[in-house]
Amino acid sequence: MTADRQNELALFYRTALLEDCVPFWFPRSVDAEHGGFFSALDRDGTVVDTDKSVWAQGRMTWMLLSLYNTVEKRPEWLAWGKSGLEFLNQHCFDADGRMFFHVTREGRPIRKRRYAFSECFAAIAHAAYARATGDERAAVRARELLDLFTRWNFIPGLMPPKFTDTRPMIGISPHIMTIATAQELRENLGDDPGLTAWIDRSIEEIRRLFVKPDLRVVMETVGSNGEVLDHFDGRALNPGHAIECAWFILREGRRRGDARLIGLGCYMLDWMWERGWDAEHGGIFYFRDVFGKPVAEYWQDMKFWWPHNEAIVATLLAWQLTGEARYGNWHKAVHDWSFNQFADSHHGEWFGYLHRDGSLAIPLKGNLWKSFFHLPRMEWYCWKLLEQSPAKTSDEIKT
Repeated sequence: MTADRQNELALFYRTALLEDCVPFWFPRSVDAEHGGFFSALDRDGTVVDTDKSVWAQGRMTWMLLSLYNTVEKRPEWLAWGKSGLEFLNQHCFDADGRMFFHVTREGRPIRKRRYAFSECFAAIAHAAYARATGDERAAVRARELLDLFTRWNFIPGLMPPKFTDTRPMIGISPHIMTIATAQELRENLGDDPGLTAWIDRSIEEIRRLFVKPDLRVVMETVGSNGEVLDHFDGRALNPGHAIECAWFILREGRRRGDARLIGLGCYMLDWMWERGWDAEHGGIFYFRDVFGKPVAEYWQDMKFWWPHNEAIVATLLAWQLTGEARYGNWHKAVHDWSFNQFADSHHGEWFGYLHRDGSLAIPLKGNLWKSFFHLPRMEWYCWKLLEQSPAKTSDEIKT
């Protein structure tokens, strides 16, 4: 990557974040009456549902405070982030210490899920707040929530089973979430051998159980010993999720200067790009079948916003870390397709859901899952990566 191209891309992502994405969400998503954030926004930013996603409260708090910590200490970013954190702490925890998934505008609980992903997003929000303010209670709480998540997911018998024990299966998601959460706690709270140990453990479990070099694939779910199960659930691939995992591993390899981790992340990206990229229409399929059989989910060939955010980050990281031209080509392909198809030039931000050919499926800009998170995280991370790290040339790559 030339210096001019690097500067051009850095400016693009900075502008897209600060002049398009942030102004779309703020201040209109802030609930000045009850605290926290609305995330169900129509194309023009109109609030279409006042219920609150607990994931969004944690994610949006973290994103605002990450901007405060790394971009500019704008008082409104800190104030809005504090509002989100207070709403989480006051309304989103059940009596057993676990968190809800979906609450009313006022914070009355509607739904609680088996898994503890809300806790991960609350953990990173607390960690970012601790960095922003020096509040040690928030730092302690961030570590407590990661500990809750890892115990809930990795101590057998704590989480209620989703299925019977007829066909035991394990998923990659808890390992991906452990890596991402531990990385953010370490970034905001400082080096901690315990956090690094969780990252190492999860990367090794992913490599051992889910990465299949013989099939050139990263599985979403496997049998209890890592075996591929020849059924709909067992065969389903989520290329965007695996590519997200790949960039978390590439990020770790970059931090440590570890060629083995960089190689693992690149293999995962390579294989899942081959599986996921739609050569006919462009963009990334939502689901594929490991053996090329039909996929059960009817949205399998749709294009969702977030896999494209993850692919933009992953290809840029791989390009910077290796200097290999194919990653630059892939980055350009997914960047151009995404900003051409998802971005709304009239009202700003991205649509979330497209048909296979890139035509609009629904004009929503936010819901219980889509909020101020994947898109701004991509734009922020890519901007900072380009600003801070010169790209490698081929003769600088360690083998």
